Amino acid sequence: MANFIIEDFKNEWRKKNNGLIKIILINVILFIGISFIQVIMTISGLSSFFNIFINKLMLPASFNIFIFQPWSIITYFFLHLNFMHILWNMLFLYWFGKIIQDNIGNNALISLYVLGGIIGGLLFMAIYNIIPYYGERVPESLMLGASAGVFSVVVGSATLLPNYSFYLLLIGPVRIKYIALFYVLLSFFDVAGSNAGGEIAHMGGAIIGYIYIKKLQNGIDIGQGLINFINLFNNKQVSEVRDEKDTNIFEESSQDEIDKILDKISESGYSSLSKDEKERLFNASKKK
Repeated sequence: MANFIIEDFKNEWRKKNNGLIKIILINVILFIGISFIQVIMTISGLSSFFNIFINKLMLPASFNIFIFQPWSIITYFFLHLNFMHILWNMLFLYWFGKIIQDNIGNNALISLYVLGGIIGGLLFMAIYNIIPYYGERVPESLMLGASAGVFSVVVGSATLLPNYSFYLLLIGPVRIKYIALFYVLLSFFDVAGSNAGGEIAHMGGAIIGYIYIKKLQNGIDIGQGLINFINLFNNKQVSEVRDEKDTNIFEESSQDEIDKILDKISESGYSSLSKDEKERLFNASKKK
């Protein structure tokens, strides 16, 4: 049975342009692995060593601690220790990440998640060290979780397609711009609470998510350097800012092409459009 599960994971991992699934798999596999280690070390009386190990992967608020574990600016947003924490993060990432990946490509999704995690972490450290209110918390504060990256994806998708609707149980269709706004405000109102560091990181992720999409709409991909760096490890030559399928995303479409796309929507609905057609329609709409 274990072999079948491993093969399923391998097959999913090998698929092209599946950054969303890869990010989720990394989070889930790390959660399972670390949870297993935690159980073994706890029942072996080595829980103190586990705490030391996990603290090295969490992002500290203290710059004096951070300089000895700089990798934590990356590892923290792939790290979870609570089932409900990872469940909701991955569900939100999947729901909103599909919008990004289906409309502007795999690289945009990866850029939003990673940049959101990094900027959210940096904002957390900066605010804790600059504003006196948080001063007493700095030496003991550590952060983990994908929430900053997820907030970047959520706000990014709401900036990209603000009127796209999710059907919520007992409520009905709700535009994602209102869902994103609700969660951003919720985080802002709790920046003085017990999870202040996490809420500050959420705000950082939300800000970079908005900026990324706005820049992309103007033809500037601020995630290009990140994607190029990631692809170095895959031994791939990067010649474009986006995936192959995204090469012409910002090329101007003729009015005849747009009219054909609109006719197709009226006949078969928006879901019948190809990814390229969605991209051309989006690009044309932002210029109006």
